[in-house]
Amino acid sequence: MNETLLAPEDLGPSKGLDAIALLSSEERLQGRPKLCSDCGLCDSGLKAKMSSACIFVRNQTEAIEQRLYGRTAQVKDELRFGIYRAQYAARCLRPHPKAQWSGIVTRLAARLLEQDQVEAVITTGAAPGTRFKAEPALARFPEEVLATAGNKPCLSPNLRLLDQVRDQGIKRLAFIGTSCQVHMLRALEPELGLERLYVIGIPCSDNVTYPDLEYFLTQISRSPQTVVHYEFMQDFRLWLRHEDGSSERVNFIDFPMDRLHGIFPSACLSCFDYANRLSDLTIGYMGAPLGWQWVLVRTEIGESLFELIRPALEFGELTSSGDRTRAMPRYIQGLTRPPGAKRPPFLVRKLVAYLQRTRGSKGLEFARAIIEMKLLRNLNYVRSKFPRFEARVVPEHVYQTLAPYAETYQTVFGRPLRPPVI
Repeated sequence: MNETLLAPEDLGPSKGLDAIALLSSEERLQGRPKLCSDCGLCDSGLKAKMSSACIFVRNQTEAIEQRLYGRTAQVKDELRFGIYRAQYAARCLRPHPKAQWSGIVTRLAARLLEQDQVEAVITTGAAPGTRFKAEPALARFPEEVLATAGNKPCLSPNLRLLDQVRDQGIKRLAFIGTSCQVHMLRALEPELGLERLYVIGIPCSDNVTYPDLEYFLTQISRSPQTVVHYEFMQDFRLWLRHEDGSSERVNFIDFPMDRLHGIFPSACLSCFDYANRLSDLTIGYMGAPLGWQWVLVRTEIGESLFELIRPALEFGELTSSGDRTRAMPRYIQGLTRPPGAKRPPFLVRKLVAYLQRTRGSKGLEFARAIIEMKLLRNLNYVRSKFPRFEARVVPEHVYQTLAPYAETYQTVFGRPLRPPVI
């Protein structure tokens, strides 16, 4: 019997539009926590430590902050961005042509190897024959790091490489990873036996499995097979670049959410660390002007990392404009709508997109807005799908950050923003 092969756009999200996207329902992940981001810890010899390290078993942000910084976040922007010593708008003087941005992350990691400050770097490459399928990589040479340049917005089990680190006797290590990976790494750091650990964090939100990424591109792009780079940008649009160098811009408001809401794993929708607050250095884009990268120096080690890469950088100005609080009541009200609600009419979407670009938050205010929106969305998700988990997975800084919206939240949802103490 002949079988018809279906394209990703015909299959739909791998978990189904109305299903909770639990990775742990897959056979390879059986026995793991109900919330799982496939960080790789359970693929390693450290699996027995999962219950004491996993961010989705017990979020330990405040305890790890106390160990790293000697205190927890207190100041307003610290609550949103994590504790930091300095922040910059920067980019490489000589950008890497295949990098997500200008290539600060890969250039820094390569330089650590060039100067023999580390013996290896754990990073994320692309699986052979793909552009975006994430594959953990243990790089021992600078050119191996540079070869991994570029965004792979898929779940990647990077922590499984800790076995190779141990087996190869590596004592000086750099780690590039997402916030859930970094949380687990920090929780286990005292037990790893490393002489030196450099943690370079990437801001992260809503990664997906590779099949769901393929599906996402079919729903968003005019030519999904030729996309070589994409990112959610500060002008409220998705920017895509194609093989021929052409660009494509899609307004956030134009996303067909009625066909997309099943693609995001429950773990990502239950995460509260967009800014990767436990790294030594966080390098992204969200708080910087268009065309620049946002660098947050967090620790003394982070300062040494920044000084190492500083000569390769040019610097811009961090700015902030707009008022995110004006739109937040409407956003909170929007959280009451069923997942996957159909898009507004075309003319309404066009007007909203115009207002977002011309009057919306920019610079650091944009970063504050996006982080607060993610915190609200994910808090609401945990309460609706996994209410018994809230006390374990929602850290204190979430309630502190969202306190200005407590009255609106109470009015809309009929329950307090901060749960009552029992």
